[in-house]
Amino acid sequence: MQTIEVLKQALSSLDPTQQQLLVGGLLTCYYWVYQGRKTKRIPIGDRWWGPGEKPQSEDEKVFPFQVQTSDEEIQDLYDRIDRTRYTEPLKDTGFQYGFNSTYLKKVVSHWRHQFNWKKQIAILNKYPQFKTNIEGLDVHFIHVRPPHREGQRVLPLMLVHGWPGSVYEFYRILPLLTNSLDSLAFEVICPSIPGYGFSEAPHKQGFDTLAAARVFHKLMERLGFSDYYLQGGDWGAIITTNMAQMKPECVKGLHLNMLTNKMRGFGVLFSILIGRYLPWLVGFTREDVRRLFGSVGFMERNFYDIIRETGYLHIQGTKPDSAGCGVNDSPVGLAAYILEKFSTWTDFNNRDLEDGGLERKFTLDDLLTNIMIYWTTGSIVSSMRFYKENLKTNIDNRLDNHTGVYVPTGLAAFPDEVRHVPQSWARNRFRNIYSYSYMPRGGHFAAFEEPQLLADDLLQFVKKVEKL
Repeated sequence: MQTIEVLKQALSSLDPTQQQLLVGGLLTCYYWVYQGRKTKRIPIGDRWWGPGEKPQSEDEKVFPFQVQTSDEEIQDLYDRIDRTRYTEPLKDTGFQYGFNSTYLKKVVSHWRHQFNWKKQIAILNKYPQFKTNIEGLDVHFIHVRPPHREGQRVLPLMLVHGWPGSVYEFYRILPLLTNSLDSLAFEVICPSIPGYGFSEAPHKQGFDTLAAARVFHKLMERLGFSDYYLQGGDWGAIITTNMAQMKPECVKGLHLNMLTNKMRGFGVLFSILIGRYLPWLVGFTREDVRRLFGSVGFMERNFYDIIRETGYLHIQGTKPDSAGCGVNDSPVGLAAYILEKFSTWTDFNNRDLEDGGLERKFTLDDLLTNIMIYWTTGSIVSSMRFYKENLKTNIDNRLDNHTGVYVPTGLAAFPDEVRHVPQSWARNRFRNIYSYSYMPRGGHFAAFEEPQLLADDLLQFVKKVEKL
């Protein structure tokens, strides 16, 4: 009776139109829960992204790769840094206006005088790296095999990064996955998305997450794997999801640390309106309520904050080359543009700090190594174009947005991720969730920030799938 009274009070506070929306929401919830989505598979297709026309036969050899540099490359970097023009920040703005130039000078001083690129290259080259040509592009990847241990099972796993990251994000989690004393270890493949870092950029329009998914399936096939696990965040979460939709028979399990869902429809609206008061009715937990509504309310956290933090997306999704030519020419501009994301997307509260909280989770050497991958390869523009290719048409009309995911799925919800997606929302797309974890700390760059937490959650998920 008490629950009914609370529901009546909640309904009485709404006008007739809102009440009708709630009724529609209940019907929509019924449809999603009991009817589900039609099982579909994304066609694999084929394209040629290299220069010119596709040849009669393709070179499928895999060849070793190592990162290299030269004194001339380093001196050019120093010369450009020395010519930087700075703009003084406004008083008491922290990172609210973007990267604070007072702190930027400290970062740049470290870059110019303490950072050792040749030393960091040795770290980059400690894991075996390769390239192979797929659909006309030289695709770079790291391939790490675990040492032999008697009785230990080894499973293949692909890790996929996003923007503005790189394969270097995984260097702290790789030893936890490949050199484990557990009964289970992973043989890990980390590809660079074409157009990012050491992978060749597409020469033609249209290379989106679906194309990347197809290329990465071909990579795993070329390496001799018929089934494997996938893990991703940011673009990597979308690419690996597409891989699961494209060839589910090859994907033993999908683990994600960034979740996406459509913030529309009566079902979602109903859960937003009623979830704070009757969370159980819409499948919310208390932790969902805390993360969705918090002390600032749903609209502030999930609408206004998102608008404040997605200016980059609108630029890169429309005119990436315009902004890109500036940050591709200025190393300091590139660092400010990228590192601001590593500040804010780690914790929105970092916007109030003069140093952006960057050194709370990362070292400057680690952050600058990621910057140098973009700088030395000149890949910032092609990485930004990836947004244009994915957003140039109505994303709601893409086949992957109307295709369920039926492979075993593990979801790690980090508390400081840009957006929180409750499990009840995630089920609309992911139809076979084996685990959903409320992670105790961490933000968008999970493998870089909290490698142990991510590795542990991935391991427990795989053990559930494997029934270990």
